[in-house]
Amino acid sequence: MKSYKLIFEETFNYNGEVNPDYWNYEIGDKWPNNESQCYTRSLEQCFVKDSKLHIVASIYDEPTCKYRSAKINTYGKQHFLYGKFIVRAKMPQGKGSWPAIWFLSIANRERHVRWPLCGEIDLVEFAGNRSGSVSSAIHTESYNHRIDTHKGNRIQLPTASETFHDYELIWTENRLEFAVDGQVYLTVDKQDGDTEKEWPFDQPYYLILNLAVGGWYGGQIDDSTFPFEFEIDSIKVYQEK
Repeated sequence: MKSYKLIFEETFNYNGEVNPDYWNYEIGDKWPNNESQCYTRSLEQCFVKDSKLHIVASIYDEPTCKYRSAKINTYGKQHFLYGKFIVRAKMPQGKGSWPAIWFLSIANRERHVRWPLCGEIDLVEFAGNRSGSVSSAIHTESYNHRIDTHKGNRIQLPTASETFHDYELIWTENRLEFAVDGQVYLTVDKQDGDTEKEWPFDQPYYLILNLAVGGWYGGQIDDSTFPFEFEIDSIKVYQEK
């Protein structure tokens, strides 16, 4: 049995803005995947309270920004290469909500390696229009949703928006293993002969937390179901001893 040591922990045991030692805000009103939100730094959209991170999507009905939400990342502050990741979270309720916990390679920013060649790991995604399940996936040059080759899977989780669950990833040199509350439902293995087009997961990545509105995954938006609230209780990262 593998033995792990804790190398990073965020338990949100403070109030107000997120810890600047760990987190950056991504701000703007233009995002891919046909999303409808703009991301802001407002405390109304992203705040820590009661030992939890709250990311809230709300209606503002302004000409350039009908929906406001938040997106934060650890780029330049906390990078990860392999390990066991456990993020305890509760998904929002609301049709059109699209929260995600995911990773991008730092090469995307530092060497301008374009997506999807840089690689993407989706630890978990959720859509309020399909509230009984969650999904995980990877995206690479050879395997991505734009060419309908991405590798992913979905697991039924009827209580995703009612209670907190542990969303887990074990990432090694040769495998990505995704689980909810210890139940593995997606495994991706490195194959002999894989290049960076198939397996870019041997370089540092940074963590991203966001709550999108609508888009190709979030689907049709129902304004009567706002606000959406995505809650993170803790983030723990372990590496093998």
